[in-house]
Amino acid sequence: MKYYKISSVLLIVFVFTIGFKPVEVEHKKTIKTPKNVILLIGDGMGLTQVSSSFYFGNESSSFERFKQIGFIKTSSKSHLITDSAAGATAFSAGIKTYNGAIGVDQDALSVPLITHKAAQAKVVTGVISTSSITHATPASFFAHVKSRNMQEEIAAQLPGSEIDFFAGAGNDFFFKRKDNLDLGALFSENGFIVDTVSLQKPQNFNLDKKYGYLLAPKHMPKMSEGRGDFLSQATRLGVEYLSQNNQGFFLMVEGSQIDWGGHANDSEYIVEEVKDFSKVIGEVLDFAEKDGNTLVIVTADHETGGYTLASENGDYNKIKGSFSTGGHSATLIPVFAYGPGSESFQGIYENHAIYHKIIQLTNWGK
Repeated sequence: MKYYKISSVLLIVFVFTIGFKPVEVEHKKTIKTPKNVILLIGDGMGLTQVSSSFYFGNESSSFERFKQIGFIKTSSKSHLITDSAAGATAFSAGIKTYNGAIGVDQDALSVPLITHKAAQAKVVTGVISTSSITHATPASFFAHVKSRNMQEEIAAQLPGSEIDFFAGAGNDFFFKRKDNLDLGALFSENGFIVDTVSLQKPQNFNLDKKYGYLLAPKHMPKMSEGRGDFLSQATRLGVEYLSQNNQGFFLMVEGSQIDWGGHANDSEYIVEEVKDFSKVIGEVLDFAEKDGNTLVIVTADHETGGYTLASENGDYNKIKGSFSTGGHSATLIPVFAYGPGSESFQGIYENHAIYHKIIQLTNWGK
């Protein structure tokens, strides 16, 4: 009798266990959709260039404020080591293409850009650079040409593009052209007010108008040559204007000359340019923290110079920059993200995934 009772109890427990499995509750984190996206590209900025901002100068590094960090693989369709054109087109179009390509695929066919996708969603867009605005990185966000060297052709595409705000250099490609095309008239026809003298803020920014600043013949001066607060000021102007749009904005800001310091194997050049870029990052993060709806992404198209920070003459308390090449390298590139959706940028992935992550988070163009 005891055996029967024990067996019955065990049977009841078994049936209860099988029939009533405990419910596993999944806690899925809801990812908030960002209204605005600011993409900051430090051209040629690898991990060592970023590291330099922690060792030189008295100001703290803005990179320290990021909690979401990943890495991208940067090889292009044609080469293990990318150039800026293919690297930037990966960001702007979400594809791998050949070195030298601007907004075109491996067959040199035009592809939709993130600025086009944004405009479809009534989002306003801007590009800022310390190089010519026709240079590889900024050009990849508004132009489609088979070669980055076609700077007059790139310039001719800017007035009719979906860009609403731009600031940089490159006057010669717009107003001293071999074909004598009057791009000033073309800018006016497309609603642009273009300033070639200074970063003067208009009395009233009007979203019915577009604004452009072309402040040097080919590129802005180095920081060591007195460029001053250009990048910060241009970014503040761009954010102030673009943020008036209720549907949001996309802004690309490039610290172009970090790359040039790498090509020149000039450590001081790199350090000063990274410090300037870090300052801009800090100001953008301040805006994003206050706004609450802005996704900030900081990365680079590639590393330049094979730059490293090593001891000076064996003294481990002194650091100097050294180089392994005058060109680009194949090193992985860090990605820093802050704001709604920033957790999506963790991990290691291909460079063109940045475009797809932004599109997935914002739903622009869908």
